[in-house]
Amino acid sequence: MTELNQEQQEIAQTAARLIVEDGLDYASARRKAMQEHGGGRRLREAPGNEAIEDEVRAHIALFCADTQPVELRALREAALRWMLRLAEFRPHVGGAVWRGTATRQSVVRLDLYCDDIKAPEIALLNKGVAYETVSEPLGKGEHALTLVVGEHDRSLDDWITIHLNILDLDDLRGALKPDSRGQTWRGDAAGLRRLLEEETA
Repeated sequence: MTELNQEQQEIAQTAARLIVEDGLDYASARRKAMQEHGGGRRLREAPGNEAIEDEVRAHIALFCADTQPVELRALREAALRWMLRLAEFRPHVGGAVWRGTATRQSVVRLDLYCDDIKAPEIALLNKGVAYETVSEPLGKGEHALTLVVGEHDRSLDDWITIHLNILDLDDLRGALKPDSRGQTWRGDAAGLRRLLEEETA
């Protein structure tokens, strides 16, 4: 686990709770947690994503150990379905669904890598899929065009939200860059299928 001082630990724990219980993304949860713990600190003094993820896993183990595996599998199966439907756009799943920390509150995040950023919208229209368009922060002042789709999942008896982030094809080169522990932040359909097979075994 990442070494944190007490203040950073408390921020990471609060952020983890917001991520697991409210479905916030890491950046939003970190900002809100910092506000709850004083608000005046610089963002660089906040715990990083890996430290927060450690606390997310601890929170899940303590409060959601009986329900989270089933919820994670449902979200991973939904992600794979959409990745196969949109295979022409080289989809990669990221976030909590890929990293194994997703709960029913989590958003399924798929990155689509395209020569033409309008092509995924046309594909959804041709498939008769209703969607909303939003702009999501990527960090460093950059934003991604995101198509938001909803799907009712029978196994959860609940709605799943899927975010399709439209990215330039050139961005695919850095998509699988690992974190400091050698783990990737996203994976393709073959990688996700392997994870599902490992869960079943």
